[in-house]
Amino acid sequence: MDLAGLRVVKAVADTGSVSRAAESLNCVQSNVTARLKRLEEDLGVDLFRRLSRGMAPTPAGRVLADYADRVLRLVAQARDAVADAAGRGGRLAVGTMETTAAVRLPPILARFHADHPEVELTIVPGPSEVMVAEVLAGRVDGAFVAGAVEHAELVSQPAFEEELVLVESATGITAEAGRTTLLAFRRGCAYRARAETAMREAGQVPYRVLEFGSLEAILGCVGAGMGVAVLPRAVVEREPWRGMFTARPLPPEIARMPTRFVRRVDTPETETLRAFLAAVEDGPPAVSAVFASAAQAPTHAAGLIPS
Repeated sequence: MDLAGLRVVKAVADTGSVSRAAESLNCVQSNVTARLKRLEEDLGVDLFRRLSRGMAPTPAGRVLADYADRVLRLVAQARDAVADAAGRGGRLAVGTMETTAAVRLPPILARFHADHPEVELTIVPGPSEVMVAEVLAGRVDGAFVAGAVEHAELVSQPAFEEELVLVESATGITAEAGRTTLLAFRRGCAYRARAETAMREAGQVPYRVLEFGSLEAILGCVGAGMGVAVLPRAVVEREPWRGMFTARPLPPEIARMPTRFVRRVDTPETETLRAFLAAVEDGPPAVSAVFASAAQAPTHAAGLIPS
């Protein structure tokens, strides 16, 4: 049993197929099949069941895939820790919500990169639930997520406090049907969950949801009058969107949304990670300065507070 064999087991367990595992490992299928056969002979057990389409791990295969995941994650952490200790910077993968990436992170990342240009920094966007899963799987070192996160394998710290608002077109062209059409990210987005709660509590049912894959697409369709969105006020108060939308306040229990940085309990706190967390704790002064000097988006009652 070696690292190459463990990578094969994890790839097949993750993808459910030899062909897809070979593609993810950038090798030919025969190599994957041969590795699996040698491992099964070495351990004396079947690791996978051959199905009509794909493969499924046996109980023994699931155990080995779990150990493979942990071993490979430790190897990657060891490599980064050694590079960090040697002053070579190492790597850092950070997950984030799209809105946080658009508004809060640019000045933080700019400052961090200026101080640590040798660090290989990767930003992975996605909804909060997806980002939590990415952290737990060890695919990112940490992530910015919305709301409280309680999990035995995670630690978190506060990063930002957002005010959520109902966003409408500033031109007033939103049709009546559009006021019960919510434009949002896919399920797993904490802002969407808050928005759906607001719609239900305000009695604006039935409503429909149009899902989008990017912040720009949501705002573009809000501007076109296709519907409304619930987003942080900071998003619609920055260029190039400032003045294009009407931001209506929401009930306080819905509007207040903390953003936290989560990471695994067993993730080593390297110098690189400590430096990044320090940059987060310092806050994004450049963003605050822009908002302080810019005219805010027009604010009117959202109409989502039930009588």
